[in-house]
Amino acid sequence: MLFRSLGGVLAGKIGETTSTNVTAITSGGSKANIESMEDGDVQIAFAQSDVAAYAYRGTRLFDEKVTNFSTVANLYMEQVQIVTLNPEIKTVADLKGKNVSVGAAGSGVYFNAVDVLKAYGLDIDKDIKPTYQSFGDSVEALQDGKIDAAFLVAGAPTTAVTSLAATKKVYLVGLDDEHILSLMTESPYYSKNIIKKEVYGTDDDTTTVAVGAVVIARDDVSEADVYNFLFGIFENLDEITAAHAKGAELNLNFAVSYSAVPYHKGAVKYFGEKDLNVVGK
Repeated sequence: MLFRSLGGVLAGKIGETTSTNVTAITSGGSKANIESMEDGDVQIAFAQSDVAAYAYRGTRLFDEKVTNFSTVANLYMEQVQIVTLNPEIKTVADLKGKNVSVGAAGSGVYFNAVDVLKAYGLDIDKDIKPTYQSFGDSVEALQDGKIDAAFLVAGAPTTAVTSLAATKKVYLVGLDDEHILSLMTESPYYSKNIIKKEVYGTDDDTTTVAVGAVVIARDDVSEADVYNFLFGIFENLDEITAAHAKGAELNLNFAVSYSAVPYHKGAVKYFGEKDLNVVGK
């Protein structure tokens, strides 16, 4: 099963409190997670909410529909973070002509970059000099002065950015309300989000957009295992929050808010016991 850094905490708590065992492993991101699930290599995975929708509908990153999975829960928000060490880059418009990392080619981050740049009238191929790098490579390239800025999409604080901020003055490029509204009108997967200045030691809070981090599961995962997965998380939120800051963002109402992919039968059962109705397959 696939998880990000929060996954180890969740996996441990699920194993401690239910009969379901979860092994947390690292992965290559949302698209890779969905492909691994389709191949049967993993059973449960994290994915950006927009990428899961693209897979289910067979658009953007996916040439064909991938429909053998269901939603388990929407967990927390992953912010679109535009990171730079250059204080002169203050807005997305300032990225014009700059060397910018836009995530791996064809990744969810890449399409987030496409969307944000488009909202500001910028074309990713014509108006910036794009490079295609992972989080770690992007941060290293920033530190070495090889790029001017990098798009990262992950829950803040993001380890790679935190490490960079420990040695360099980090700046986050914010989005204004007018362009956020334009972006949200084009795509319902985005929502306005604030990254507090304390997160990376920036001078001010940064306004950006975010997408959900949704947990998905193969349809053939048992109802009991998905039920236990949710039980292990939502019946132990205090302990999870004590172990990982993201735990504070987990709540039942957000968990049932994803509508692009129907919910797994185990999720329908668990949330139904909480008097929360979700659309199942």
